[in-house]
Amino acid sequence: MLKIEDNISAIEIIFDQWKELLGPDYHAYKNHVYRMFHFCMALLHGNTEDKEKIAIAACFHDIAIWDKKTLDYLEPSAELAKIYLNSNGKAAWSDEIELMIRYHHKLTRYRDSKYPLVEIFRQADLIDVSKGLKSFGLPKKDVKAVLNKFSNSGFHKKLVSLTVAEFKKNPFKPLPMMKW
Repeated sequence: MLKIEDNISAIEIIFDQWKELLGPDYHAYKNHVYRMFHFCMALLHGNTEDKEKIAIAACFHDIAIWDKKTLDYLEPSAELAKIYLNSNGKAAWSDEIELMIRYHHKLTRYRDSKYPLVEIFRQADLIDVSKGLKSFGLPKKDVKAVLNKFSNSGFHKKLVSLTVAEFKKNPFKPLPMMKW
């Protein structure tokens, strides 16, 4: 059975700084981060270092949507994570966490075996965005338990409204956050 934690210190420390930035989307994004974190851990069964890397990457992976007010958020989110890592003595993790963020919307498998967390992170985001329709072998009861524990709080609705607005502005341009 999947162990569900509702207080991950690495996530809580980062999110404490973002209440004003995220405003009414605070709980929606935080719950998305917690869902992704748990899906990653279920897929990986990682060690303590992996757990912290996943927590940091999850916090930063979409943050530029709010910080930079853009749907073209992958690079700016990766840059914000890099600044955080450098200022917290974890610069050695920068390459891997930047890749986790940059490729979490990759439509095909990430195949560089040097960084297995990148593919795990991509899968976890897809599990959450699909609301468990894509599960990558996780038991449905575990997926459902995570989805129930950390409510959506309007996260998917926010993504749809941002996507529709972007499509209206640029109907013939692919969504900027999608990666092949």
